Amino acid sequence: MRLAQLSERSGVSAATIKYYLREGLLPPGRQVNATTAEYDEEHLRRLRLVRAMIQVGRIPVATVREVLGHVDDDSLGRTIRVGAALWALPQLPEPDEDDEYVRAAHREADALLDALGWENAKQLTTISPAYRRLVVALAAFRRLGYDWDAELLLPRAKLMYQAAVADLDFLETHPSEEEKVEAAVASAVLVEPMLQALHRLAQEEETARRYGFE
Repeated sequence: MRLAQLSERSGVSAATIKYYLREGLLPPGRQVNATTAEYDEEHLRRLRLVRAMIQVGRIPVATVREVLGHVDDDSLGRTIRVGAALWALPQLPEPDEDDEYVRAAHREADALLDALGWENAKQLTTISPAYRRLVVALAAFRRLGYDWDAELLLPRAKLMYQAAVADLDFLETHPSEEEKVEAAVASAVLVEPMLQALHRLAQEEETARRYGFE
């Protein structure tokens, strides 16, 4: 398809597509002549992912470029490729390791991983952004006087594991390695806000059932 057709099918303006091409967010089209290029379904799929990352995920263009660089790096195995792409997404600030609440949060996070038997996660605690995010959130909770611990987190973590299994099952429905990694990024950008929204809807529903609307 030509640029105008790509624009029509994606709902993205031609000017924006040209900007994404200049920024390296989309691979170049196949040159037909000096002024014309052709694009295919892979361009359309990538364009939709880019729009989701920027519009829904509010991810800066430079970060999108970094994430997509890992998506396209076929020299990596699937686990490292997915991990690198997800770890490049925006993260919370680093925890202050000298803070007493952070130290307590580390203890509870480690106890949780022990209780779950998540050996792979335990090996990645020094480098995992997800682990650091958990520690930051736990420390903030404890600083507010809510002493969330491994016991409180355990049933919630088990539910999240079920969600992770469903996510990976979804990845396996895609034919190519590139599409699998793209699906992992899309899930991180889009499934997380959906899960957050479902969590809040569930809280609203249970609150109304318990206490009514008065």
